[in-house]
Amino acid sequence: MYLDIPTLFLVSSCIAGLLGLFLFFAWSQDRNIRALAWWGAAYMLGGLGVALWIAEAAIGSQPLSFGLSNALLFAACGTIWNGARLFYARKVRPFALSLGAILWIVACQIPEFAQSGIARIVLSSLIVSAYTFATAREVWTDRRKRSRSRGAAICIPLLHGLVFLPPIPLAVMRGGEGALLSSGWIAVFTLETLLYVVGTAFIALMMAKERAESLHKVAAATDPLTKLLNRRGFLELSELMISRAARKQGPVSVMMFDLDHFKSINDRFGHAIGDAALCIFADTLQSTMRESDVFARLGGEEFVALLPGTAEEAAIAAERVRAAFEANGAIVAGHRMDATVSIGVAEASGQDCSIERMLARADAALYAAKQAGRNRVLCADAIKPADEDISTSAGLSQAA
Repeated sequence: MYLDIPTLFLVSSCIAGLLGLFLFFAWSQDRNIRALAWWGAAYMLGGLGVALWIAEAAIGSQPLSFGLSNALLFAACGTIWNGARLFYARKVRPFALSLGAILWIVACQIPEFAQSGIARIVLSSLIVSAYTFATAREVWTDRRKRSRSRGAAICIPLLHGLVFLPPIPLAVMRGGEGALLSSGWIAVFTLETLLYVVGTAFIALMMAKERAESLHKVAAATDPLTKLLNRRGFLELSELMISRAARKQGPVSVMMFDLDHFKSINDRFGHAIGDAALCIFADTLQSTMRESDVFARLGGEEFVALLPGTAEEAAIAAERVRAAFEANGAIVAGHRMDATVSIGVAEASGQDCSIERMLARADAALYAAKQAGRNRVLCADAIKPADEDISTSAGLSQAA
């Protein structure tokens, strides 16, 4: 089958420009994902580079022209790579982005390079492959590794980079660009590039869609004031932790926190200062608990934490939180407050690993800690059954 190379170039330029506009439009709909704008700019640069390539050929330049057109294509590859870095919250590298284009322009000033088809093919292939491999690496090193589009986002740049490597030995062994034209490799390369451009654009849109869904899911499970998990997020993650603990036949414990005299804090200092106290306690939780523990704000001044381990181990962690907040809450927003917290701890008993039952028992221990004078840690096993009944009838166990 005969593939007309100038026609493929023209189609590639038009499609790249159209996809660039499409990516810009997608970014305008969700400006939180700035990588879409970078990818859109990359496509526009690539389309412009191919258009210049066509113009150079039309006015009589060599089929594999060089200069500004190729520099724009290399800059487009670097922009795609840096868009991937930006997508994964990594720093953009402007110099590395433009390094390929700079190397090409500098090399083209050397007469020996400009007249050597082999040298031009080798350098251009290495530049494109390096950028596409770097793009695949950005996706590969993503720590989340749960995206549905991750496999395609790795494989397509890798394959594209590999396609650019065979022309190097082919040009070296057969004498430059004429060998590529006579072998038909340039047509295959152009068609593959067109498919890569289209496929990469759709993958970028899939990644952006998944990121937007993930952000919305996180927002739905996050308390807007403290940035901790809310009740919904806590219940979802706690079920997973309890299931893992059950499979390993290990203990799991829950802690219920309630800031002491919080209504009085709001009455004396105002709700803004009360919110500041809540944020200080949230920061205290984050700094004293482990990253593997699950902790959240249930509502009001009530917080909760779930962690693997026995009630005794949880009580030690709870005491660290209590002591740290006693120090951190002494002065809040310039006001002497001496804020403290009462904590109830409960361990899953026997085969009963129900989160509702655990929260109810921890809530009973919390109620007993407040009755005993506040600013203390109390385990559910240390209170009498009658005390647990009192707390349940008082309605405190509704935190579950």
